[in-house]
Amino acid sequence: MKGSAELTASPEASESMWHKFIIAIGLLGLADILLYDQTLGLSFPIFAAALFAASLLANHDRIHRPRAILANIVLVAGLLPAIEDLTTLSVLIVVLGTISAVALSTDPAAEGLLVPLSAARQLLLIGPFQLIPDTLATLRANDFARIVLTWSIPLALSLVFILLFAAANPVIEQWLDELHPQHIASSLSVGRPIFWLLMVSLIWPFINLRWRQRGKTQRPPIDLDGDQAPSVVSPLLNQQTVVRSLILFNLLFAIQTALDGVYLWGHAALPNGMTYATYAHRGAYPLIATALLAAAFVIAAVRSGQEGSRLIRPLVYLWVGQNVMLVVSSIQRVHIYIESYLLTQWRIAALIWMALVAVGLILIMARIILEKPNAWLVRMNLLALAATLYGCALVNFTGLIADYNVTNSREAGRSGSAIDRDYLSSLGTQALPAVRRAMLLLPQDAGLPRIHNRLLDQQVAEMASWRSWSFRGWRLQRYLDRHPLTQNPS
Repeated sequence: MKGSAELTASPEASESMWHKFIIAIGLLGLADILLYDQTLGLSFPIFAAALFAASLLANHDRIHRPRAILANIVLVAGLLPAIEDLTTLSVLIVVLGTISAVALSTDPAAEGLLVPLSAARQLLLIGPFQLIPDTLATLRANDFARIVLTWSIPLALSLVFILLFAAANPVIEQWLDELHPQHIASSLSVGRPIFWLLMVSLIWPFINLRWRQRGKTQRPPIDLDGDQAPSVVSPLLNQQTVVRSLILFNLLFAIQTALDGVYLWGHAALPNGMTYATYAHRGAYPLIATALLAAAFVIAAVRSGQEGSRLIRPLVYLWVGQNVMLVVSSIQRVHIYIESYLLTQWRIAALIWMALVAVGLILIMARIILEKPNAWLVRMNLLALAATLYGCALVNFTGLIADYNVTNSREAGRSGSAIDRDYLSSLGTQALPAVRRAMLLLPQDAGLPRIHNRLLDQQVAEMASWRSWSFRGWRLQRYLDRHPLTQNPS
């Protein structure tokens, strides 16, 4: 019966939790005023005293009155060194004094010299991770909050996708600029929300005290029939949440796909000051991050068993298809950038990675259609990764890059950038054929013969010993022997 009571919260318990949330938010506001972006001094012991008082206020039914005087003495003794001067040692004393005072006031089992250690473990190490489960459980107990909760995932992820699309697409960025978000951003730095999140996670275990008695194990709540209670995160991926998410995501991705069709494939005029190369380079990596986040959501939705719905399944197919198009657009962006700025090893790696993401998305769709378990999806992705890595080990990427960069350079009459001698030199001996072609294109360049001779000496040294012999090096040597230079490189 105890488990049933825990599972079905009374209206009074639900109201009490809301009061605790209000107290925690008030303390968070005080922490923002006293601690954020401030030089710490007296503000730190003031906040510690306020945290102690708020903890007693939120848990007044737990106060152990015979030890209240001792707890206050411990608190004052802990605050005095920080009032004298705030140092690393005095901060540590404040922390230990505050958590010890809270434990002595509210934990009947708190006694002995191990009180600070036990309180630190429960309030500072375990407690901060309880904020999200407690929040979800409280929201689930309220009808209106449950409706808000089912919209939280769709709206939050939609905002993330919009920001990623804005980073990838200057048109969407212009649309957002017209909303003047800079007015909000000017007063909200990146560090402030992080500070809020960390502080409210540290504050919450003091407000919603949950002392664990040594030797007693915490069991999951049990309902009246003896079954385990549902997970507190179950509302996050119910059918309504998944349907709303997929509808919003498909609409957002359709806008991005249409804009890519106009600018990337249709070559429409870009906004002022934006070249196609810049547009392509800017958008490739945010779109891959978008596709990976989308794939993670689909896997989570599928794992929750929601893909069986007649409405969800076609929405998932449509969205995965749009994500595949997103990856194809990312590959096209990198291709456009390569046409202007030539190849590098990182750009080839990016293309291979994008292709693997596309394969992963297709495998997700195959897993749903074939009704395979997630273990099958993991195995197939690992197989695709292993096959790709094995194939890459057999490809002469350095020779391919060097040959492409010289063949498509400005000196060869193509649209690429000028030949980068330093990068050719860094590619090693496999760049020798390309270096020779570059010497014919730039006969007056004195640096290329020096690079050629250095690489040639390195090649001769590697072929001189069987220990450094390789089949790729042998093929290169055959090429050099059959295609001697028509002029002296020196």
